[in-house]
Amino acid sequence: MKLKKFMVGMMLAATTVSMLGEALARPMGGGRSIGRQSQSVSRQAPAPAPAPAAAQRQAQPAPAAPAPAAAAKPPSRWKGLLGGALLGLGLGALLSHFGLGGALASMISTLLMVALLAGAAYFIYRMVRGKRENNGAGNAPFAGFGGNTPAPAGNTPDIGSRIAPLPPLQPVSSGVGLDKPAAPVAPAQWGVPADFDQAAFLRHAKSNFIRLQAAWDKADVNDIREFTTPEVYAELRMQIQERGAQADFTDVVTIDAELLGIETSVNDYLASVKFIGQIRSAPGAAAEPFSEVWNMSKPVSGSTGWVLAGIQQL
Repeated sequence: MKLKKFMVGMMLAATTVSMLGEALARPMGGGRSIGRQSQSVSRQAPAPAPAPAAAQRQAQPAPAAPAPAAAAKPPSRWKGLLGGALLGLGLGALLSHFGLGGALASMISTLLMVALLAGAAYFIYRMVRGKRENNGAGNAPFAGFGGNTPAPAGNTPDIGSRIAPLPPLQPVSSGVGLDKPAAPVAPAQWGVPADFDQAAFLRHAKSNFIRLQAAWDKADVNDIREFTTPEVYAELRMQIQERGAQADFTDVVTIDAELLGIETSVNDYLASVKFIGQIRSAPGAAAEPFSEVWNMSKPVSGSTGWVLAGIQQL
């Protein structure tokens, strides 16, 4: 009984540790979409387009050709000759059995045997002659692939002699081979001004990402308030209260950012930045990949800088 209680207690402890690890593994925002969402981001990643019908037909394996029916074995001609000889002998015996004289029966049997021998000789003659004709036909001009005698020069047809020659093949451009598909085209940005300094903007965006993750781990709500809109700040503060006094751990191992586009409204701008990289959710744990979009807003008046307005999961 005590052993059973001990095993149940160990299972509950393991389950609790696993649930706690999963809770600590979530980055800021809990891996959910919060705050302001961008409709342009939602439309950017449609379902994979189906392959063209021609490509599908090429990709599908061709139906297996039905196996050719086994050629019927030709009847043996020798079997017919032997059967005829036996038939002649049988007729001779039958005539003798019905009362015909031995001399008459013997004469009829002899005539049948002579006829059968003559037929056999004629058959052998036809067979030898047919082989000779086949061998001779194989060497005739244009007789097929088996002929080994070249056709006379004067008999060569001039098919295609008046057709203009094809242009020479162009060399394949470097980087794309015949057996390699072309590189996918990157999606076009939307609403980004030509003079917008994207490099400096993305550098600050990555810095703010790391800083906000650190503030999330320490439950520093004041630092979070400085870089978020009131809506996002309220959601993050509620999540911090729900997790209690337990500190979180988020080690940003690698991070890269891509500006997807900028939407302009009457009051503010909304820049959608896609972050990708790897995060370690516990000391010594393996780094795990992440990918999400941060929608950052800024007033058109320029009174304040860019702040986090929403987290959008892809």
